[in-house]
Amino acid sequence: MASAPTAPPPPANLKRIVAASLIGTTIEWYDFFLYGSAAALVFNKLFFPDSDPLVGTLLSFLTYAVGFAARPIGALVFGHYGDRLGRKKLLVLSLLLMGGATFAIGLLPTHATIGSAAPVLLTVLRLVQGFALGGEWGGAVLLVSEHGDARRRGFWASWPQTGAPAGQLLATGVLSLLTAVLSESAFGSWGWRIPFLLSGVLVIVGLWIRLSVDESPVFKQALAQAEARKSTRAAEADAVAEKLPLVSVMRHHWRDVLVAMGARMAENISYYVITAFILVYATTSAGVSKQTALNAVLIASAVHFAVIPGWGALSDRIGRRPVYLLGAAGVGLWMFPFFSLIDTGGFGNLLLAVTVGLVLHGAMYAPQAAFFSEMFATRMRYSGASIGAQFASVAAGAPAPLIATALLDAYGSSTPIALYVISAAILTLIAVGVAKETRHRDLADVERSAGAEPTAARPADAHTV
Repeated sequence: MASAPTAPPPPANLKRIVAASLIGTTIEWYDFFLYGSAAALVFNKLFFPDSDPLVGTLLSFLTYAVGFAARPIGALVFGHYGDRLGRKKLLVLSLLLMGGATFAIGLLPTHATIGSAAPVLLTVLRLVQGFALGGEWGGAVLLVSEHGDARRRGFWASWPQTGAPAGQLLATGVLSLLTAVLSESAFGSWGWRIPFLLSGVLVIVGLWIRLSVDESPVFKQALAQAEARKSTRAAEADAVAEKLPLVSVMRHHWRDVLVAMGARMAENISYYVITAFILVYATTSAGVSKQTALNAVLIASAVHFAVIPGWGALSDRIGRRPVYLLGAAGVGLWMFPFFSLIDTGGFGNLLLAVTVGLVLHGAMYAPQAAFFSEMFATRMRYSGASIGAQFASVAAGAPAPLIATALLDAYGSSTPIALYVISAAILTLIAVGVAKETRHRDLADVERSAGAEPTAARPADAHTV
């Protein structure tokens, strides 16, 4: 028994849904990236003052990496309940958790006040941030993917992805402004707290917008179908899948999970090397001031924001895989020129290095939302997309600044760091290269086919718009 397909929402409603997802992801990423920038700039002195400067930076990035470790847990918990209860409820919860943790960091006493308890509390709050972000991404992109026009899904689903550069832009912009108007001592004493406390205001705005949107029509349809199957005493395997989406994901979609994880390697590692580690490398190895490095990331993030919808629209025309492969290959090829430009110490070359790197990154990041959404059936889509994306972040984004900083400390050269990113690009090229194209899959058709047989076993052409 299947309910009639739900008509696409009118454009005004779709735009409101996109806005709700975008404002939420922007706030979530603002909070997450703010920590990364602060870790590179001040946390080493405030929370690890007894360490050598570079060792202090490593310890600071270690607390940064802890947030990534919590993201898979958030993906499992939010994915499970998001597939059972709906996308909207879990997105509201993730926003509250992230905003609350970030606001609390702004009130946190430093090592000078409470000693070793300060980095412990910082780590706990970072865990909460990671847990919340692990559940945010999947729900935000699915809410748009499942509402939107299938012919332009890549374009519409790429807008929540712009929340990452928007959050980076906002976080870097606030920090850049504060470092420009405050003395170094004032910023280190109290100025660094201001961006974290601003998160409280942003969360209120985000909640107001996010609470105004409707639940995904595709999810409502799938939920109705699930209830119908229960009423007719469906097979025991279907009942288990309804109770534990994770079980069904690992049984029917394990190949898709591996593809998603591989696809994230170059995307995740390159992003954190370009935006977080760059603040360390440019200031310590290239002799660039903190303000100059922040300004370069700020301008490049604005360009990144602008190009992502264009890459998403291109994926609607030529496919998710070609655009993704272009980005992975481009990032790998750009790494040696990237560091060579930074080594010159000039602002123009630094800006060019970061901007081109982020434009190429956008070719991977833009189609990712639609690509991952189209891999999984509706009643396991939140779990599948979240698991694939967030489990990869533990091996990719989490240690990237740590590994890059350690390589710089050990070899005093950018060459091992460039090779590290190139290796990740090769892994992504292999993963996406063996994947099936998903552009022509209809999300409702994926749901109907999943009840009959594992989606991974069906040919890609079986799913048409």
